[in-house]
Amino acid sequence: MMKKITLAVAALAVTGAAFAQQGMKPEDAIKYRQAGYSYMGWSMGKIKANLEGTYNKDQVIAAANTIAAIANSGMGALYVPGSDKDVNGVKTRVKPEFFQKQQEVGKLAMAFNKEANELAKVAATGDAAAVKAQFGKVGGSCKACHDDFRIKD
Repeated sequence: MMKKITLAVAALAVTGAAFAQQGMKPEDAIKYRQAGYSYMGWSMGKIKANLEGTYNKDQVIAAANTIAAIANSGMGALYVPGSDKDVNGVKTRVKPEFFQKQQEVGKLAMAFNKEANELAKVAATGDAAAVKAQFGKVGGSCKACHDDFRIKD
């Protein structure tokens, strides 16, 4: 299973690099990154539902693997110049500071990737209590970035 995930992550990273090299339009970059975050959010919701209800190990593993794959997909390439503001009717909630504080952003991204990867490992064990603890860490790493670099609704 990990081999499939590794191959998927590698393919996503190569695809992301190819898009970045082609001079992606800012509005497309915004749409793609929002899709990735939306899918991660849906996967987080699946894990939360399992933790609050009947625990289905397979569903949790699939959701955790999805989160880890997207976290490691090279989404940083989707923060192209010009995607720091609304473009051609495509809205973004990223704060301009995100583009100005790249070292801080990098640390937050690395922390998120670490926690997402650990969630996939823990989910594979089937230990619901361990998943719950690691799920909280992943959520905390999301919140850390949102607090500093996401415009509030």
